[in-house]
Amino acid sequence: MSINVIGAGLAGCEAAWRIAESGVGVNLFEMKPSKFTPAHKNANFAELVCSNSLKAERTSSAAGLLKAEMSILGSLLLQCAKECRVPAGGALAVDRDKFSAMVTAKIRAHPLIKVVEKEVTALPQDGVTIVATGPLTSEGLSRTIVDMCGGALSFFDAAAPIITAESVDMGHAFLASRYGKGDDAAYINCPLNKAEYEAFYNELITAQRAEMHDVDVQDPKVYEGCMPVEVMAQRGEDTLRFGPMKPVGLRDPKTGHRPWAVLQLRMENAEGTLYNLVGFQTNLKFGEQKRVFSLIPALKNAEFMRYGVMHRNTFIDSPRVLSSDFSLKDNSNIFFAGQITGVEGYMESAATGIMAGINAVNWLKNRPSVTLPCETMIGALSRYVSAGGQNEFQPMGANFGILPALETHIKDKKARYEAFANRSIKILRESCGSYENNS
Repeated sequence: MSINVIGAGLAGCEAAWRIAESGVGVNLFEMKPSKFTPAHKNANFAELVCSNSLKAERTSSAAGLLKAEMSILGSLLLQCAKECRVPAGGALAVDRDKFSAMVTAKIRAHPLIKVVEKEVTALPQDGVTIVATGPLTSEGLSRTIVDMCGGALSFFDAAAPIITAESVDMGHAFLASRYGKGDDAAYINCPLNKAEYEAFYNELITAQRAEMHDVDVQDPKVYEGCMPVEVMAQRGEDTLRFGPMKPVGLRDPKTGHRPWAVLQLRMENAEGTLYNLVGFQTNLKFGEQKRVFSLIPALKNAEFMRYGVMHRNTFIDSPRVLSSDFSLKDNSNIFFAGQITGVEGYMESAATGIMAGINAVNWLKNRPSVTLPCETMIGALSRYVSAGGQNEFQPMGANFGILPALETHIKDKKARYEAFANRSIKILRESCGSYENNS
């Protein structure tokens, strides 16, 4: 018997790979290339729609700990990401096209994975199914999921523009990583003095925004982690200077001083010909993006290869309908994985795919389900998704705040985070040794 996986995004690919590596057949359904969502452009699997960064690598960070746990569990996407990486200081960033192509090739080459290129509009009634259709689930299947789960929640997500490297005026920019971490030339830094920043800010907050056409969403929520830069700016003139344009840890070699504000550009592809505007997710009209962002001195002649876009994200009310093994409480043969469960972030989505894959196989073979200990980052995310908080359920990414407190409080933050990470990895190895990646 095979297991159905609907959606070949990050979570779906991890789920399919985990199932197939367990010796069970997979029917992997993907509606591309015959149908695309408004945000997807690439026909390959595991397409990175927003940033090309998978966040920090150091294990003493929440994002880095999550990756370490995924490595222990044999993550396919993490393996591919490391082979397709581009310089990004202390972060793991990838050439998104090479990354998607590599994941696609590995998935298609696996003898136990059958790729079915068709849109799924109704969930199979028999067997085991994992729904990993992502935050832009197609309309037909969305209705089915809403009926099954008793409603869904929605918010809006945004992507940042991408420009050519050669169009950046390096006379007004410098190469550096914040605090000198990682690769010295990982980022192109575009500094602004006080007058330049104020001129940019005033145009940004009054620029025209694109109309959103998601008529089925009456009261969209904007997730903090992907807030459009123009929305963030309206909170106050200095908000960007303490956010995506913070100059802390950077010194302009031309002046010897820290700039008033800085926009960082991160390499988008391995060739270094494309860069994205870090933290500049936006819903401005395309013409306005070019006009306003070109006010930054280093971008006065910027050539935009992709403008920022804003799109709808949908997630289910997971604490009400999902168990900690990612199965539906009322239909235990149906699992959910990825952002549709209410996790936020590329690697978070992929991690839920691994766990859904493990538990789908366990269900098929009549074995107990697996929920990782809450001291691990993946276990804590599983607990958050299935139990939620005391308030209205909102998306959550990896962070140390969702882990149980240490037995002994450590005042120094760096040492405390290292202790969290060491505890998590030790517990994961002890409890899930059978899933350890020995490659």
